[in-house]
Amino acid sequence: MPQTNKLRTAVIGATGYTGLELVYLLTKHPKVEIKYLCATKKLGRKISSFDNRIKKKLPKLTSIKDINWKNLDLVFLSLPNGEAQKILKATYYKYKNLKYIDLSADFRLKNPKIYYENYQIKHKSKDLLKKSIYSISEFNKKIIYKYRIISNPGCYPTSIQLALIPILLKNMVKTYNITIDSKSGYSGAGKNFEKKFNHKNLFDSTFAYGIEKHRHISEIDQEFQKKIRKKINFSFNPHLLPTFRGILSSIYLYTNNKSAKSVRNELVKYYKNASFIKILKLNSHIGSGNVLNTNKCEISVCETRIKNKIIIFSALDNLIKGASGQAIQNMNLLFGFSEKLGIK
Repeated sequence: MPQTNKLRTAVIGATGYTGLELVYLLTKHPKVEIKYLCATKKLGRKISSFDNRIKKKLPKLTSIKDINWKNLDLVFLSLPNGEAQKILKATYYKYKNLKYIDLSADFRLKNPKIYYENYQIKHKSKDLLKKSIYSISEFNKKIIYKYRIISNPGCYPTSIQLALIPILLKNMVKTYNITIDSKSGYSGAGKNFEKKFNHKNLFDSTFAYGIEKHRHISEIDQEFQKKIRKKINFSFNPHLLPTFRGILSSIYLYTNNKSAKSVRNELVKYYKNASFIKILKLNSHIGSGNVLNTNKCEISVCETRIKNKIIIFSALDNLIKGASGQAIQNMNLLFGFSEKLGIK
């Protein structure tokens, strides 16, 4: 780090929903200095004109061409899929002390063929896929420092993996016939969501989409295989809610003759030192209301009337724990700061 003891950072893609949330949170971080805010449109504008929550005096919007890469320690990439890989291809080997946190899908999938199948983009930095780490913060605290490229997970996969991985590791639940039903506010689709979703009464209705194959399925599959080392048979379907932010994932599964209480106890044990994960009391009602505008994830384990069948609910804010907050949590771990710094 520089002598100022502050991380010199750039946010590339600063004016989208995720980018603005990231900038807002970074202005509250005592160890961060924002050197560049980059966009492709409305250059020269103040970032506060896009988000009136941002009160701190910051650099005006500039093009990526104006960046002095030698003057940076960390770059946040909050860009459409396919763009971050181009930037890394041009800078990774040239600026060897520079680190990156990518909030797109460009480095989430380690197999470029699977990436192409899901995003119809040929990966331009295949050699860097092995040099990156997919990082849900709670699972990578001890190894994240080894990497320069941090791939921030998707918001749905974060809510799902936080709820399931600890109990799958302990073989507490069946690995087949898992049904995952997730609902998200429309900010998860980005500022152009009205082009992606044109169903009737968009702001007044719930809408199921991605029914045959959602992009996040491959991401979840990959991480289950990596951590559990066997095939987890699950179905996943997302829904769009007429709310701006927040995710609630409802996960239906069978235990291996374990009680719902013992499943909850395992989650409590696993996350006993996790600052942002809260395991609610058994059979607690849950929604996204408690986690909005926070980096928290709340999890509730509930019994059903069917023997050995339980439901696990997982709630988080898709723009914070599902994106920008987790990016800062990863940054804190990467540079040895307190994990909670700037995102309490």
